[in-house]
Amino acid sequence: MRNMPAVLVVEDESAIAELIAVNLRHNGFRPRWAMDSESAQREIDASAPDLILLDWMLPGESGLTLAKRWRNDPRTKDTPIIMLTARGDEADRVAGLDAGADDYIAKPFSTKELLARVRAVLRRRAPEEAGEVITIAGLCLDPSTHRVTFEGQPLKLGPTEFKLLNYLMGHAERVHSRAQLLDKVWGDHVYIEERTVDVHVKRLREALTVAGPMVETVRGAGYRLTAKPAIAVSADKASA
Repeated sequence: MRNMPAVLVVEDESAIAELIAVNLRHNGFRPRWAMDSESAQREIDASAPDLILLDWMLPGESGLTLAKRWRNDPRTKDTPIIMLTARGDEADRVAGLDAGADDYIAKPFSTKELLARVRAVLRRRAPEEAGEVITIAGLCLDPSTHRVTFEGQPLKLGPTEFKLLNYLMGHAERVHSRAQLLDKVWGDHVYIEERTVDVHVKRLREALTVAGPMVETVRGAGYRLTAKPAIAVSADKASA
């Protein structure tokens, strides 16, 4: 039992929660159930899960609010979160990802797809073999310690952003399409949309603000990490 990943199911509809729990249990996971924000927080305080399946619409605080809070909590900032919701519009999916969710499943969904997404997210979060330290233009990434610094100053990155930066730094100056990044960073991306890449690139850029605009958008092609970030020129200098 100790090696079975613990999955916290935060879902107020008991029939859905029971269906998810039964399928998780039969596929090598240890499900736990919370029906609202308060019971979910108690479960996490008692023992941090390996993954959280989080319903958007909950009594009291919404899943969106919980995702944001848990991403800012040191104990849960690296815990994978998959958002479950009947809100399937693109704007809602983006809002869920921006709140800190690693993936997003619109209801109704098949248990087969749910299990595939759970496994895919856990694979992405699994520890990788330590590689060489990479340094580009003052930006330093150490895979063995999972730390990123810029000119000695530590930067905070989520696990997916770390993997994305690791890949981009290892292939600096090359242009990568969204599909290529999904394949190389996410691996099994059967259920992941290309729009997800844009959300994580946005988060990565925010984390690298002090380093300048190192992650460039190449129109119609994809993204590229450059060792020579563009430097803003003042209006006075531009007119000189």
